[in-house]
Amino acid sequence: MFDGILWILGGIAHGPRDLVYALGDPASWLDWSDPQAILRFAYYGGSSQVFFVAFDLFLLLLALGLWRRGLLWGFVRGAEAFANAMGRLFAWAGLAMVLQQVVIVFLQRVFLVSQISVGPFGTVFTRDLSWYSEELKLYNAMIVALCCAWTFVQGGHVRVDLVYARVTRRSRKIIDAAGSLVLMAPMLVLSWLYAWFFLWRHLITPKISASDSLEAMLRKSRVLKWNVETIGFSPNGFDAYFLFKLLILAFIAMMLLQAVTFFFRNVLELVEGPEADGRFHDPDRRGEGGPPHPAETM
Repeated sequence: MFDGILWILGGIAHGPRDLVYALGDPASWLDWSDPQAILRFAYYGGSSQVFFVAFDLFLLLLALGLWRRGLLWGFVRGAEAFANAMGRLFAWAGLAMVLQQVVIVFLQRVFLVSQISVGPFGTVFTRDLSWYSEELKLYNAMIVALCCAWTFVQGGHVRVDLVYARVTRRSRKIIDAAGSLVLMAPMLVLSWLYAWFFLWRHLITPKISASDSLEAMLRKSRVLKWNVETIGFSPNGFDAYFLFKLLILAFIAMMLLQAVTFFFRNVLELVEGPEADGRFHDPDRRGEGGPPHPAETM
């Protein structure tokens, strides 16, 4: 246990140094014409160094925010606005999914068309109807992955309430703040570690794993090749399944941002009192005369 505490304190202490090194030499991990830079990016994206850099930034923002609460409110407002904007935008993917399915049915069953060609900018993109049919799953994945944070901000996720409704306002704020850090954030960090290397194993060869050291990865750079996954479930089906793996990472990143934002919001509301409850919250409107959103009645 003592060794674990020392490791955590060492990681926190070395976080600023690692951040300065990364910003001072961006070509070492962003110049993807160099195979070693690609593997450094892949390694550090799921490393403890990046975690402690992010954790140090979290601690710094928390300290500055408690000193200047307007700064912390600005972060909360911006992060929630980002989640709302992304969710409201990609919710339209549901309409696109329905319209595309209608077009596919008409072209296939009525007009007996087997392919669709799209070329509004001069470059023609031609795919079999089965490709467009399987692509509908991508729209569904976009809704799930990119609208989840929006739903969280709007208070739309299901909660299992055993004691929450029976305790005081102060206790509810403490439960929400502690839950976001103790339960939500750690699970998202673990999910990121698995999803990060899951993505890279389908982008490059030779395959890499979380257990590889940086030195072992750099040795693989001599034979590194891009090997983006383009295998569909059917001969003419959708073949860009690596996009689903990118969406997993996008989902985790957005939800992790909201876990931190939710913690900051509850800390601020706890410190400033009941008059701060729901400050800067942007609830969805359901139309005039419709029922209020649950977040509006909190």
